[in-house]
Amino acid sequence: MNSRILITKKRIQSCKIVIIFLYFITISLILYYFNQLDRLQFDPLTIPSQWCESQPCHPFNLLGQSFILVQPLSTVLVYLLGIISISLGIFIILIQNKQKSRTWWALALTLWGLGALSAGTSYQAFSYEIKCAGNVFCTWTSLWEIFYLLLSVGSVNAMMMSQVHSSSTGAWQKFQQWYAPINMIVYSIIIVIGSVIPVRFLISFGMMILFLAPSILIFFIHNTSRSIRFKKRVDLMLLWIWLGLGIVIGAYYLYYILEWTEILWERGIWFSDNDILHIGLIGWMIYITITVKRHVVDLDESISSKLNNNERKL
Repeated sequence: MNSRILITKKRIQSCKIVIIFLYFITISLILYYFNQLDRLQFDPLTIPSQWCESQPCHPFNLLGQSFILVQPLSTVLVYLLGIISISLGIFIILIQNKQKSRTWWALALTLWGLGALSAGTSYQAFSYEIKCAGNVFCTWTSLWEIFYLLLSVGSVNAMMMSQVHSSSTGAWQKFQQWYAPINMIVYSIIIVIGSVIPVRFLISFGMMILFLAPSILIFFIHNTSRSIRFKKRVDLMLLWIWLGLGIVIGAYYLYYILEWTEILWERGIWFSDNDILHIGLIGWMIYITITVKRHVVDLDESISSKLNNNERKL
């Protein structure tokens, strides 16, 4: 009987994976064939010859092809973030030991890494080639950046699914289990609408933050509550993940508000607020991997059942 239940669960899980895969293939095809992103021009209006007036650009040749490389240092750092994140995701897969929580963390880091590579390609490295080359005016965004937005939201929702298996119980577990996929579906629909119509705000960084911020707040409340109630080290370590992200983002905005990017660039030092963010996120990814390796495991079903009963009594 137990073997039949196990087989049924595996089949359901396989069906879910296939449905998720087909869904995102569909979204990707719609974005690729029907997007109208070229209608959104860079603000302020910029012609290609102006693109490199306010940022470092270098002519580059690779395999007989010449192109303009934009913000070389930032390109190296964001690509390094992407490669490290994907590598750490693969590492967690290798040590996951059939733990669903670790598998979701591995997916989260991999998606984050792919998003970083996609962002670095369009925001930094090949921004001139993608947004300006061959155009009368440079465009505001590209499909690379759209996929970066989707991958980032997908990464954070994968983090939430990890908590579903590692620490959530009862009604809270069900809430997170439904919130993550609904958040992802609604956001992807908004991205499609914003890309096809197109609407600048719907595909902006600000809109992405509106979908990420509630998830981060949920993580913070959840791990703070569990840390106080159960005093387990894993909850404290996970809490520091969200605090660490807040510190990194805070450092980024402080650097931005103080306009240190402009000050250094005027002196020929090409170190930007994005570089602060990427360096901080590299450290954040390493901390996540250490925490997952040492502390994150699936919540045993028997323990989960006892906690559910205790919660009902409370």
